[in-house]
Amino acid sequence: MFEYLEPDASGASNLPPANSSKPQPRQERVRHMLYGSLAGIDRTIKILHALGYADPNDWSEPMPAPLSGAEPRSSSGVETRSSSGVETRSSSGVETWMVILTKILLIE
Repeated sequence: MFEYLEPDASGASNLPPANSSKPQPRQERVRHMLYGSLAGIDRTIKILHALGYADPNDWSEPMPAPLSGAEPRSSSGVETRSSSGVETRSSSGVETWMVILTKILLIE
């Protein structure tokens, strides 16, 4: 079951080296959020996948994202509201979406 390791002819041991003084990496949860148009989000997810960082299936489904500091507009302005009543379209008329990825990284 256990194997005794003899030193070789030079006197060096075949034992594995002792624990190094390097600290062991720790796990940390990191959350990524992408905001933008559906096309912009899709392109970014594909780039991150091509770089080997995140699988496209690991991202959440796109959800409408509220604009920061959104104020109600007059009826002549472009306006889109999600089912919660939050405005999601910018003054340029592009609807803003959001996706989320939670990834566990090793931090040294």
